[in-house]
Amino acid sequence: MNRSKSSVLDGLGNTTCNAHKKISVLFSIIFMTVGILSNSLAIAILMKAYQRFRQKSKASFLLFASGLVITDLFGHLINGTIAVFVYASDKDWIRFNQSNILCSVFGICMVFFGLCPLFLGSVMAVERCIGVTKPIFHSTKMTSKHVKMILTTVCLFAVFIALLPILSFRAYQIQASRTWCFYKTEHIEDWEDRFYLLLFSCLGLLALAVSFLCNAVTGITLLRVKFKSQQRQGRSHHFEMIIQLLAIMCVSCICWSPFLVTMANIGINEDRSMETCETILVVLRMATWNQILDPWVYILLRKAVLKTLFKIARRCCGMHIMNLHMWELSSIKNSLKVAAISESPVSSKQINQQPLSSTGQ
Repeated sequence: MNRSKSSVLDGLGNTTCNAHKKISVLFSIIFMTVGILSNSLAIAILMKAYQRFRQKSKASFLLFASGLVITDLFGHLINGTIAVFVYASDKDWIRFNQSNILCSVFGICMVFFGLCPLFLGSVMAVERCIGVTKPIFHSTKMTSKHVKMILTTVCLFAVFIALLPILSFRAYQIQASRTWCFYKTEHIEDWEDRFYLLLFSCLGLLALAVSFLCNAVTGITLLRVKFKSQQRQGRSHHFEMIIQLLAIMCVSCICWSPFLVTMANIGINEDRSMETCETILVVLRMATWNQILDPWVYILLRKAVLKTLFKIARRCCGMHIMNLHMWELSSIKNSLKVAAISESPVSSKQINQQPLSSTGQ
């Protein structure tokens, strides 16, 4: 308890970053509202798609994606609510956080909702890599029961990482801006303070590296299959998921890499200057954009939307820049094309000539 109170006083005694209260509250409310609405819409789209592909290989990917979006939704709801409350209370932590409970909850949520989406993104990349490279193993082993077990394991591991400071009696600390709580980032005393920062950063960067590696293997495998075989049916959902995974990976790298690298730099160098306080706020806001952009990957990068974009691009460029046969899932569309071709004058002439030739024989 004494350590918790001293950490609160230390955090409040530091020089704070200047931020306009009304603007900060307004931005927090806008980000939270947009994030909740975006993730709710993405959840509805994913649940509808899951009902369609319940018995297919895409079902496991949709379950993982739903878990990712639900995690982002609760991240916006919980972290956003606490942040708005802190801003609305004029960042007077001594008044509402004397026992350091709110700061501990805020820090745990920041770590959990930061690492869990990164872990889920890497797990999704591994699942798609197995689905493309080992389809038989994937179809027999990757059932909905196994997917739910993996989701539970990932969430429990993220919870364990978030609770490590509490279990070792190291309280989360109010940061210099007095708007959020995290690991100790200034006046680092010993190796344990550095360990938490480096653990968080290394796990996040490792998740991004795994996603990049697995997505690269999956993409190369699909391209090799496409060039070797002319049978494109049944492959469109793979390309759709790969496009979504690549978009998620790019968004995560752009949003999270600055924050992860900054935390690792603080853990290695042990101390930071006043300029870094402003830098941390910038990279933290960049990281929060990840939870806003993730759902739009599933909203915008769907097969129907991509197909429309490809058609518009072909029409604007006046040339066939993309072969849309890649998006055909069944032979019904092919039969419709054959029927349309058979109604043309050339095909009807050929059909009329066939009976004549047969009678002549």
